[in-house]
Amino acid sequence: MTNSGVRIERATLDGLTGRQVYDIYRLRVDVFVVEQTCVYPEVDDHDLLAEHLWVDGESGLAAYLRIIDDGHERRIGRVVTAPQARGHGLATALVAEVLETTIGPWALEAQTYLRSFYEGFGFVVTGPEYVEDGIPHLPMRFALDSVNDVS
Repeated sequence: MTNSGVRIERATLDGLTGRQVYDIYRLRVDVFVVEQTCVYPEVDDHDLLAEHLWVDGESGLAAYLRIIDDGHERRIGRVVTAPQARGHGLATALVAEVLETTIGPWALEAQTYLRSFYEGFGFVVTGPEYVEDGIPHLPMRFALDSVNDVS
């Protein structure tokens, strides 16, 4: 549980139930493939090594993200909130939980329209905008990694 009072769950893929894996993939496909009309293989090998964080709501999985550690940095990815759960700060709670409880350095590839959302946490743009699957993105890094000390 974070300061926001939101109950956040964490697990590796091996620690998830079959139903939890299904719910995570269903939400990601519903939003990233169907809602955003991006045809690509949403389920990927990163899930095997990622740490998965999520919030359950009254009607099931409400918000999710994953952390990938490539040995040089940690990446926040697949930040998603179910349509019926949007506007309640769940993605904010998930990202804050990651930054408050896990040591970086942190990077992410943000959809451009979410730039200010991530800047609010201390992320800065580190390169030019690019288009992936028809959606503009920005590479970003957590600017406070040098002081991000989980003690």
